Amino acid sequence: MSSSVEERYVVRPLRAAEWPAMRELRLDSLRDPVARIAFLDTYEEAAARPESFWRQRAEQSAEGAAGARQVVAEGPDGTLVGTLTVLVEEPGTTDWAGFPVERRQGHVVGVYMRPEHRGCGLTELLFDEALEWCWARGLERVRLIVHEENGRAQAFYRKTGFRPSGRTVPLAGQPDVCEREFVLERE
Repeated sequence: MSSSVEERYVVRPLRAAEWPAMRELRLDSLRDPVARIAFLDTYEEAAARPESFWRQRAEQSAEGAAGARQVVAEGPDGTLVGTLTVLVEEPGTTDWAGFPVERRQGHVVGVYMRPEHRGCGLTELLFDEALEWCWARGLERVRLIVHEENGRAQAFYRKTGFRPSGRTVPLAGQPDVCEREFVLERE
């Protein structure tokens, strides 16, 4: 008899001291075959960043941080196998693409699950944990941006309840390629 995903994995906030494991997971995500359409970063850029960058990144989104939350999935052997980060966006600010932020919202970034752990329901647990954190902080909605060619991610986000907002973001240097915003409104 197989055990449930909840029995095999632990989904929880990142701890600041786990920055080396978080760095390793991020570098692995940037080696993934779809990384070029899933992330704005490249492996070479990320690998060249100093330890101080990774420590600060972990501290800013770890357990207890106010403006962001990185949720991780810990595998049966204790290694980090999946992650996502929610950044809190405040009204009156401008987002990374230059659009005005009109409401208090979460922005999901850096979604990644190691290939051997995909398809078991673990990514859904990461999103459940992240959304619970967002709603508990009174965020009005949660959004994410997905490349127009990343059908696998788009299908997952739709299954999770996210819907296209109609907003597109052209990729820098590639005016004919867009990323699409998906949103989930608080009920």
